[in-house]
Amino acid sequence: MHSFADTVLPVAGQGARSDAGPRRARGFTLVELLIALAMVSLITVLLFSGLRLGSRSWDAVDASAERTGALRLAHGFLLRTLTQARAASLVYDGAMVPVFGGDAERLEYAAPLSEHVGVPGIYVLRLQVEGSGDRRNLVLTRWLIHPEVLEGTDEIPAWEPLKEDSQMSLSSIPPDQDAAAGAFGRTLLLENLAGLALSYYGVTEGESDPEWHDEWLEQATPPSLVRIHLTTSGQTWPDLIVALPAQRG
Repeated sequence: MHSFADTVLPVAGQGARSDAGPRRARGFTLVELLIALAMVSLITVLLFSGLRLGSRSWDAVDASAERTGALRLAHGFLLRTLTQARAASLVYDGAMVPVFGGDAERLEYAAPLSEHVGVPGIYVLRLQVEGSGDRRNLVLTRWLIHPEVLEGTDEIPAWEPLKEDSQMSLSSIPPDQDAAAGAFGRTLLLENLAGLALSYYGVTEGESDPEWHDEWLEQATPPSLVRIHLTTSGQTWPDLIVALPAQRG
C-alpha cells in the first residue's frame, strides 16, 4: 500500500515530453520566389509603359499647343496691322505708286509698328511664302518709310512695289535679320506652312460690282476686305476676314 508521500505528481512545465520536436520556421519555395519575381517584373514593365505613354502624350499636347500658339500669334499680328493699314503712296521710277498689292501667296501694305521692332513709324510690310515642300514658311519683311531705307544700302535691299512680274528675291536674307537699328528687318511668322490663300474683295478697274479676287495688283485703290486662309500641318483655322480702315463707311 502506497502512502500519499510515495505518490509523485508531475511539476508544472515538466510534463511528459512531446514526441514532436520543435517546429522550424517555414521559408519560400523556389516556385513561390519565381512567381514573385515575375509579378514584380510585370508591374515594373506596366509602370514604365505608363510613364512612356504619359511622356508621349505630354509631348504631343505641348507640340500642339506650340503650333496653336504660333498660328494665333500670326493671326493676331495680321489682324492688328491690317486694321491699322494706312493709305500710302511712294515714288518709284519717277511715278507715284500706291503701297498695296497682293496675290494668292503675297501681300504688301503700309501700317505702323511700335518701337518694339526698333524704329517706330510707318512701314511697308510684305508678307510672303518662302521655301518649298514641307519647309514652307511665312515671312514678313519690313521697310521703314524713309528715303534712305527705301533706296537700300549694302545691307538693306531697295524696296520695289509688289507686281505680277516682280523679280525681287528676299530669300537670301535670313528671316531673323534686322538692319539700320531695326528700320529694316525680316521676321519668321509661321513655320512649316501647309497652305496660305489670300483673296481680296472690292471693285477693280473696269468693273462696276465688288467681287472676290485672287490678286490685287497695280490697282489705284485698295480692296474693301482681305481674306486670309492659313493652315499648318494637322491644323486649320477659320478664315480671317479683315476690313481695311480706308474702306470703312
